[in-house]
Amino acid sequence: MKRILALDGGGVRGIFTLQILARIESLFREETGRPGLRLADVFDLFAGTSTGAIIATCLSWGKSVEEIERLYLDFGPLMFKREPWYRQWRSRYRADTIAALFKETFREDDDAGTPALMGTSRLKTTLLTVMRNATTGSPWPVTNHPAAYYNDRARADCNLNIPLWKLLRASTAAPMFFPPERIDYGERRFLFVDGGITPFNDPALIAVLTATLPQYRIGWPTGRDALHVISIGTGMDRAHLPAKLAEQITLFDQFDFLIPALIDAAAVQQDTLCRILGDCLFGARIDRELGDLAAPTLLGPAEQKFTYVRYDQLFDELPAPAPGQPRLDLRLDRIESMPALQRIGHEYATANVKREHLHPRPG
Repeated sequence: MKRILALDGGGVRGIFTLQILARIESLFREETGRPGLRLADVFDLFAGTSTGAIIATCLSWGKSVEEIERLYLDFGPLMFKREPWYRQWRSRYRADTIAALFKETFREDDDAGTPALMGTSRLKTTLLTVMRNATTGSPWPVTNHPAAYYNDRARADCNLNIPLWKLLRASTAAPMFFPPERIDYGERRFLFVDGGITPFNDPALIAVLTATLPQYRIGWPTGRDALHVISIGTGMDRAHLPAKLAEQITLFDQFDFLIPALIDAAAVQQDTLCRILGDCLFGARIDRELGDLAAPTLLGPAEQKFTYVRYDQLFDELPAPAPGQPRLDLRLDRIESMPALQRIGHEYATANVKREHLHPRPG
């Protein structure tokens, strides 16, 4: 059986994701009797978008969840280092700071500290990172699988020859927050932006398709006993227009609403499709009409393509803050929200992540 772990984008809310991963890692350690187990020992493919791409790459590198959480806590404030005021017409935060972190973290084990490429042997699993090619206008899911069409070493545009730090910079280049990342493929030059500006901010479905569609050349078998997918969000806060009369809504109100609403809608669609194609072992309800889609839907048990678990917290269903306490700020650059996100993530993981979710449904 093959296992896929898919991780959403969401900026500093990745610290919420890490609490769920810590619980999963702990359960596998207990089950196997291996206190030093890393998730790279039990998952075959890590897929990530934006902050999820950072975590996925760290996991594929062989880091423990504790090590990744320490990275977020120690370097989170540096990841969001503001540009001088006179340069903020280009982007809010500096690209060189976060690029330096990626270069330091993902390098070869040699005296020169050579930047690791996507084709490095230091990655212990198949890795999928999602970005958007802003030059061609298309999503770019990039893997390190050697048989992939664009991973032929003889090609001038071979993805395996791209430094990991550049791919991560591209996947995390949230428009307005960070400038685009330029990557040169031979004589061709492309600009890339955050993978969240694609349908795959939740990369679970594209990870399944990448692993199983013949065109992607990985070719894993499908079926409830053959493929198990765990998808983890960064918490969702439904996008709302302000509580005003319609004629009082401004262009600024609509601008603040538009991008989060589109990202939320795409994430719900991707989650819904996974539950329709797979056997959903756990997940919050989609809506009042669909419920959680835990029973077979269009496909019978023998036809379902994988088993599936979706962990995510709907933040606007949490208890309201006490009088005088501010509402949790869930914007992707709010470093000061990280302690609260840790606490909420730990509570969510303790209540919802179960040993039986790590394996297909018996029978």
